[in-house]
Parts: sequence; structure tokens; C-alpha cells
Amino acid sequence: MRLRLLLPLLLSAFSLHAEPAAPPADESAKKAKAEAKARREAELMKRQCRSIHLGYQTPKAKAAYLEVRPEKTSAGTYFCALGFDMGYFGIQDLGDGKKIAIFSVWEPGDPFDFKAHPDQIPADKRVGMLEKGEGVIDGRFGGEGTGGQSKLPFEWEIGKPTKFFVQAKPVGEFTEFTGHIFDPTQNKWRLMATFRTHSKGIPLQGLYSFVEDFRRDFESAKIVHRASYSNGWVLDLEGKWQPMLNAKFTGDSTPSTNVDAGPISDGFFLQTGGDTVQNTTKLWAKMTREAKGNPPEDTGKLLRP
Repeated sequence: MRLRLLLPLLLSAFSLHAEPAAPPADESAKKAKAEAKARREAELMKRQCRSIHLGYQTPKAKAAYLEVRPEKTSAGTYFCALGFDMGYFGIQDLGDGKKIAIFSVWEPGDPFDFKAHPDQIPADKRVGMLEKGEGVIDGRFGGEGTGGQSKLPFEWEIGKPTKFFVQAKPVGEFTEFTGHIFDPTQNKWRLMATFRTHSKGIPLQGLYSFVEDFRRDFESAKIVHRASYSNGWVLDLEGKWQPMLNAKFTGDSTPSTNVDAGPISDGFFLQTGGDTVQNTTKLWAKMTREAKGNPPEDTGKLLRP
């Protein structure tokens, strides 16, 4: 009888001195997952610069024109001038003095499929090349979706603008995308390629620019990468040139904070890596530039009928 009366007190006393209960398995798993994520993010910040972008607010268009002035670079840096739904066009620093222009067009699929292999795509679903320019090397790419790619050795220079022109021609369920780059050494526009892809017949839309560090060797993250994107115009579906005045500043999932962007007199700048301080524009903010500059006067002859 006494034992029965004392038992609750004994149990209570025991509970006061007992070891705390282990956390539920799901909480332990969440904690381990969060710690692993933090380690991955710390590794990313040390290994590479954050990729940053300008997402332009423009009408659907027939063509677009933009000038890029690289200001600070390192081996592996890619300056995308005109990205668009289904493709992208820009210049890259390969290191050792080698530089190229790259114009690529995707096939339908996930452009963030990093395991995608170009040989896995059936022939009738692939991007087709209708034409390529002199000296252009054509091929296919994977690892970021799949598609067709054109490369041209191109000696762009720091501090000097490079001019880009892209056009889109819907043909039924396809769109034919054509890229030209202006070569100051020859004083003429040079054709990169015309690609035809399954697109449901979209025009030129979803325009963007970006800076990306492809070297990702821990050293590249210590270097500032910067470019100005200026005098942007789109040729709308009515055939009128419209200035690219508005852009949104965005970044990839790398959690680095040493990034910046902002309006300049006739465009915007992007800067990432090294000792960059974000003191101009917050990520995900919208920006507006002044309505300066003039549409290109020498691109009419490049338009495909």
C-alpha cells in the first residue's frame, strides 16, 4: 500500500533527474539536412562568383539590339548580351588570351537539366542549323538542357563595346533564330548562325543579360567581374523600335552577397565577385534607365524576309 502511494513520487523524482529525451527522428533529419545545405552554400561562395542577371521588360519582338562593354574579367567569364526564351548570345573569356562569341538555341525541355546529354534527343526533335557564318564552328551542347551551338573566335576588348543583333522568325510550330555580331576589325556584321527549333512559333521574348563565372576554381571567386549593357532596343511586332528601359536585378542560388547592379546613362551594369559591395541596387529590385541612345541604323539589311 505504501509502495503504491510512493510510486508516483518516485517516478516524478526520477523524471527530474533523467536524461532529456532524444529529439524525434524527423527533427534530427531536418537538422542534418540544414547543416549539409549550409556546408554546400559555404563551398559555393568560396568556389565561384554568383551569377547575376538583368531581366528586361520588353514587348514581344521581331529583333533586339544591345551593346556590351566588358570592364573586368577573368578566365572562364561569360558575358551574355542577349538571352531570350529558347537561347542566348554573348562573349566568353577562355583565358590565355583566347576569346570567343557563342550563340546557342535550346530544344524544348528543361534548361536546368544538368544531366541532359545531346545524343539522347531524337533527330526529329533536335535544333536544326539552317545557315552559319564564315569561320563559325557549329555543334551541340548538353548539361544545361540540350540544343545547337555556334562559336566564333572573336577578339573583343576590355573597355570597348561589342554589338549584338538577334532576330526571331516564327514558322508554324517552329521559330528560326538568327544571331549577328559586329566585327570592328572588318567593320561589318558577321553571321553566327540561323537555328530552327520546336517552339510553338514564339517570337523574340523573355530578354535578359547576365555575367557568369564558369571557371569556378576558388580563385575566380576572388576576382571582380563587371560589364555594362547599353543602348538596348527591341523591334516590336509592328516594326517599331522600342528602348529597353526597365530591368530586374536577379541572381542564382549561390548565396554570395558581393554582387551589385544599377542604371548607367544608357543602360545598366552588372558586377559580381571579389571586393564588390552591394551598395547600388538590392537583388530582385527593378531598375529604370534614362531614355538615351538611338536604335541601330545598319541592321535593316540583316532582317530575314
